[in-house]
Amino acid sequence: MLRPGVVLVGSRSAARHVFRVRAGKQLRQERREACASGILFNTGARQHILKNPLIVNSIIEKAALRRHTDVILEMGPGTGNLTVKMLEKVKKVVICEIDPRLVGELQKRVQAVLAKTLISSPFVFKLLLHRPFFRCAILMFQREFALWLVAKPGTKLYCRLSINTQLLARVDHLVKVGKNNFRPPPKVESSVVRIEPKNPPPSVNFQEWEGLVRIAFVRKTKTLSAAFKSSAVEQLLDHNCQIHCSLHNIEIPENVNIAEKIQTVLENTGYSEKRTHSMNIDDFIRYSFFPLCLPFKLLQILSVPV
Repeated sequence: MLRPGVVLVGSRSAARHVFRVRAGKQLRQERREACASGILFNTGARQHILKNPLIVNSIIEKAALRRHTDVILEMGPGTGNLTVKMLEKVKKVVICEIDPRLVGELQKRVQAVLAKTLISSPFVFKLLLHRPFFRCAILMFQREFALWLVAKPGTKLYCRLSINTQLLARVDHLVKVGKNNFRPPPKVESSVVRIEPKNPPPSVNFQEWEGLVRIAFVRKTKTLSAAFKSSAVEQLLDHNCQIHCSLHNIEIPENVNIAEKIQTVLENTGYSEKRTHSMNIDDFIRYSFFPLCLPFKLLQILSVPV
């Protein structure tokens, strides 16, 4: 006889059956909780409601809200657990929710505003490029995405998202939020981050900057010399050079070898053997290195003898 709680699995099909039974029990439990609240949440649309009041209070505390003066924009308020707490401390909260069912629930507790939302990196950069500046943003993301935002040079998670975000803002990891703090529980862990825009922003053309880091981070563990030796990169820079010359009625110098020009610039600036994953923001800005990648400044380097 088997002891209670022990399952003997004799085949893969049996294992799948046990998994289905367990998954079925969990789904029924979630449905019972949803019925009790009157809403069946759509996990496919990532509807997971934060239910732990300790986490709610922690987020509000770390946000350092200014009593009776701050105006807050809350994206995806769910059933309003965080909203109600914030209203006790600030002047006004504007909440944006796309699910009409949740809007109905919110209207029972607060006066809701219906709007479309963005997610993850497009949303982050939409915020950071917004004017006028906001004081700070407190955002909850999937744990991996949050760790990308705060990753430092030399770490495994350091990537293009890390340096682009940190160029425009100070980013701090505030608190980890386990999946069991939500109803229904998501499949991933979450984290709360604080993003504070740099005001004034750095004097960098963000489009030009993005052109550089996009090339550099394709092979972030390789040297910059290796990254810029790519035939695709050389073709891009050659194309940029031709556009610049055409727009400014400049004759393209004869026998220009873009590959050689690039390598000469890298060597003269001391960047030839640097590796992207260990370079910080100052490394990219120093010596005005980024004009290599965009058309309107490219000719400063490529058309002048070095």
